[in-house]
Formats: sequence, structure tokens, C-alpha cells
Amino acid sequence: MTLTGTVAIVTGSGQGLGLAYARELAAQGASVVINDVSQETADAAVKQITDAGGTASAVVAPVGSTETAKALVDHAYETYGRLDSLVTNAGILRDRTLWKMTDEDFDAVINVHLRGTFTCVREAATRWREAGTQGHIVCIGSPTGQRGNFGQTNYAAAKSGIVGMVRTWALELKKAGITVNAVIPVAATAMTKTVPFFQKAVEADERGEAMPEFFRKELGFGTADDVAGTIAFLASDAANGITGQVVGVGGDRLQLWSHPEAVTTVYREGGWSYDDLASGFSDAVGELQSVGEKFPQLPDELAPEPRS
Repeated sequence: MTLTGTVAIVTGSGQGLGLAYARELAAQGASVVINDVSQETADAAVKQITDAGGTASAVVAPVGSTETAKALVDHAYETYGRLDSLVTNAGILRDRTLWKMTDEDFDAVINVHLRGTFTCVREAATRWREAGTQGHIVCIGSPTGQRGNFGQTNYAAAKSGIVGMVRTWALELKKAGITVNAVIPVAATAMTKTVPFFQKAVEADERGEAMPEFFRKELGFGTADDVAGTIAFLASDAANGITGQVVGVGGDRLQLWSHPEAVTTVYREGGWSYDDLASGFSDAVGELQSVGEKFPQLPDELAPEPRS
């Protein structure tokens, strides 16, 4: 199955991962609505797709508000006469440790990632339900939302919240035939370029060379294009039976993330008092859960070089 004749919206698709998603959707036959906050960036993305033989147009507006969500969905229907899939990718970073993060840092990230996902999905799903048509929603999460990451309180909250909404929407929209899934991408982006651990992989990608196998296989770390095929698949009718799932993809690796489940369950007659827990918590629950991403040791030849 291809996406020929379908229409897709991709938020935050002027560059980076979002542009890779939009290019792949267009290559599979979809007409794509590009979204960015910069007219110049959006126009360049549209030109890149149309020069390759695809169909695209743009809505320039910051994601977050109901007005932008409505403008995106209205544009799809007014320009192409339909909407079949929505990819909520738009996002920003305002990284700070907890004690340095301002209200503005927190609110800005929550507004774009979390509220922007909510408003766009609500608008698309409402239109589909009113028309009695099916649709596909793909929301973009992050390893940070799954595991946590130092300095990213706002981003972790938003990305974990997106996954929670996806699971809820999958239940609410199942009867309408609307699929809702989340994708956890692991790829070279503007953010990972600044992380020394990924230096050799990013440098290889920038030279147009294949990334070392260690990154692609052991870490599941690759290019934006490595993620794009999964986005197009979940946005197609080929994925009609898949909903409420969290799919990780990067490099040569594909993952299915579990829903949170209790790893240990113990009982005590009469319940658990403070004294019971103080004297026996560790014995009762066993090994505690790890926090954050755990990376394997880099081979010597892939170790980052000191930066001047």
C-alpha cells in the first residue's frame, strides 16, 4: 500500500526530522502540508518536495494554539479536499536544570510540544468524527520522555505526557477507526550534534558517509531518513490494525516500548506501615529501577576528540 491520493499534515516540518517525515510521506504519494514558524524555511521545504516531484504547501504559524490547529486542518481541506493523517512533530528546547528553569522556559516547551499536540489532534479527530471518516495520527515522543534526562524537566514532562495522551486517544478514537500511535526517534539532529558521545556518528553523516555500525546497531542511532519510513507506515492504511503503540526507531533498530507495568508486587497482611517500609522496603521490592539513558562504552576508535 502507498499513500497515493492521501493528504498529511506534519507540524514542525520545515527542517530536521519533520522535513524528513514530510519528504517520505510525499515520496509515498501524499500531498503534504508543511508547518514552520519561518516563511523562508517553510517555502524551502515546499520547494524541496515539489522539485522532487511531490505535492506540498505550507502554513506558517507557531503550533500550540487552537487557532493554528484549525488553520492547519482548514488548509488541508481547502487546498486538497481531505485530510488522512497528522504527524505532530513541532517542538522547541529550553534546557535548564530544575533550579535554573524559569516559568517561561517551562511554559514555552509545554505549549509547543504538549498543548500543540493536543490542539492539533483534537482538531483533526473532531473533523474526522463529524465526517465519519477514518484517519491516522502519529505523535512524536522522545527517549527523554520514556527515561528522563538531566536538564530537561519541561521536555521530559511534555514527551511523557504525549505518550499518555496517545494511549488515551487510542481508546477514545478506536470506534471511529482512527489510529493513534507514538514514535520515539533516535537520530542525528541539531540537539545530538552538541553531544560529544555522538560526535563520530554525526561527523560521518555530515560527510555523507554511513554511520559506524556501533551507532546504528548497538545504540539504534541513525539519520532522520531512518525514522521517516516508520512515520509513513503508521500514517498509512497498512497500519490500520495498529493503535495505542509506542514505537522506537533509529539506525538499524526497531523497538516496541512497553506500557508501564509493575515490576514487583508484594503483599502484607494489614497493609504497609511506616515502620514496615523503613525496615523492609528494599527486601520487599528488590532491585530499584534505573533512571535515564544508559549508554555502552564507546570503542576507542569512536571516542570523541577534544574540541577546541
